[in-house]
Amino acid sequence: MNPSTDPLVRLAQSTIESFIRTRAIPAAPGLPPDLPPRAGCFVSIHTGSGAELRGCIGTIGPTQPTLAAEVIHNAISAATQDPRFPAIRPGELDGLDISVDVLFEPEPAQREDLDPKLFGVIVTQGFRRGLLLPDLDGVDTADEQLRIACLKAEIDPATNYEIERFRVVRHA
Repeated sequence: MNPSTDPLVRLAQSTIESFIRTRAIPAAPGLPPDLPPRAGCFVSIHTGSGAELRGCIGTIGPTQPTLAAEVIHNAISAATQDPRFPAIRPGELDGLDISVDVLFEPEPAQREDLDPKLFGVIVTQGFRRGLLLPDLDGVDTADEQLRIACLKAEIDPATNYEIERFRVVRHA
């Protein structure tokens, strides 16, 4: 992993490295005051300069007492529990690129309120829920964003479902 100057990315990187090498979970450090004290976040892991997704786990809202604890929890989960990928092995650590997306509170939205470059989207139908982060390569329209989020939630896009949008601050 290339060391980052961003405190959230550094925390995610050191957490993943520590956990994969020794199974140690670091204590949550203090963070700069310009970061929110608590928030949902997603930790995304890519291989070599963002080329290929290797793990991504997150929370829509805060589940931990601090943002630092949220990053630690989600970094370990992204590295070891993303059901799409096997757990990261020590030999892979040097080739990983990490980002942390801090989520703002979701708000109800309609299709015409969406902008996939600016807003992430959450779709909900009953107990099914799907989320897609904003500004993803290859997702250029609101319809495509909704289709992918519905697919993730196993919701038929032709049926009725609730839509929420949210902003993120991406730390890379």
